[in-house]
Formats: sequence, C-alpha cells, structure tokens
Amino acid sequence: MYMKEAVVNNQVGLHARPATFFIQKANEFKSSIWVEKDERRVNAKSLLGVLSLGIVKGTSINLIADGPDEKEAVEALIELISTNFSE
Repeated sequence: MYMKEAVVNNQVGLHARPATFFIQKANEFKSSIWVEKDERRVNAKSLLGVLSLGIVKGTSINLIADGPDEKEAVEALIELISTNFSE
C-alpha cells in the first residue's frame, strides 16, 4: 500500500471537468486507488464517489493505492493535481 497527501489548488476544486480527468488517469492503473478526505474514503475510479467528497480549492486529500503499480498511480495523480489539471 502506498499513500501520499496532496492539496487541490485549482479554481473549482475536484468538480466536473477536473474530476473527469482525475478518474481517467486513475483508470489507467491496475491498482485499487482511493481518495480520502476527513476520514471518508471513496474509490478514485468512481466519478460519483469523487464528486461526493465536495473537494474545493485548498482542500487537503490523501491518495491511497494498493496493487502492482500503486506508487506510479499515486505519483501520476499527484502530478495531475499539482499541474492544476492543466487549466
């Protein structure tokens, strides 16, 4: 299992368009991936799950992955978040 913290800093947070990019990236990996915010954990490959967390600008989240490519998965998602979803 591999876990890392990230802060979402793009204008709209993890909503609609950025969330879609996030889920598409998560689905490129074989590992199980979760997003955790305030003790609540959802599947990072589920649009409804990610949207249900209500992640806004400045929110700190944990990315957790478990599987054969867990480190690569988390690092790729951290990179996506750090580039503000190319917005």
